[in-house]
This record gives sequence, C-alpha cells and structure tokens, in this order.
Amino acid sequence: MAIGAHLVGGAGLLMANQDRAKNQSGVTANTVTKMVITGVAMASTAYSGVLGGKVARGDGQPVSGATESLADTTSAVAAAQKQLKVLQWVTPVLTAAIIVLGAQQGEQQRGGQVLAGTGRTLTRRAERTPLDLRCSRKPFVFRDAFTED
Repeated sequence: MAIGAHLVGGAGLLMANQDRAKNQSGVTANTVTKMVITGVAMASTAYSGVLGGKVARGDGQPVSGATESLADTTSAVAAAQKQLKVLQWVTPVLTAAIIVLGAQQGEQQRGGQVLAGTGRTLTRRAERTPLDLRCSRKPFVFRDAFTED
C-alpha cells in the first residue's frame, strides 16, 4: 500500500513539475535516477518477502538465526537465508539513496537553483543551435520600411 501511494504521489509531483524537469539543469537526471533506484528498491523488498516465505516454509529447520543457517539446514532454506543476508543491507542502502535524491530535489526547487539550472540549460541549448538558425532573419532597419526595391 505504501509503495503504491509513493508511486502515485511521485507521478503527481512529476506531472506538476514537468516544465521544471525539462528546463532546469540536473532535474531530469535526478528524477530518472530516483525512479530507477525506487524500482530497484521495490524489487528488493518484494524479493525479500519471497525469500522470507521460503524460510518460513522451512519452519522447524535447524538454523542459527533469521539469516544464519547450520550445517544440517536444508539447501533451499540455507540459500534463501544467504540471499536475505545480502538483501537486509541492500534495501536500506537503496532507501537512503532515495532520501538523498529527494533532499537534492528539494534544494533544486529553491529560487536561486531554479534560475541557475534553467540558465545552464538555456546556455547549453543555445550552444547546440547552429548559428544560421539563431540569426535566420536579417535585422529590421527602420529606413528599409520606406524604401522600395
């Protein structure tokens, strides 16, 4: 439920800030990175649940702990415990990365950052624009309006 609410809220925020995401330098990269990490964190959480189910089905198996097997633990339960031992650290690290990216997004919304990021984007776009497109019309000269060709 919480993951679904997070996704719906994130989609709403992205829609509300789509102009800023397109025009402010760094916002698109941050947003895409955060979306990918969120997807990986969701997959990690779901897979942890699957592995936890495997360990739970092995109830009564001799184990040393939730992620520690013994020599006579069945191979299926031991393999699930081994993977859970890794995932118990992966998911919090991914969550911390999402928090850091969210904080960075908050800083990107400050007025000075919006202005600076938009300026960098406009400068980059102007540098990529061919010179003949920037000056495609000849400048208007007032005396030209009164002369006939």
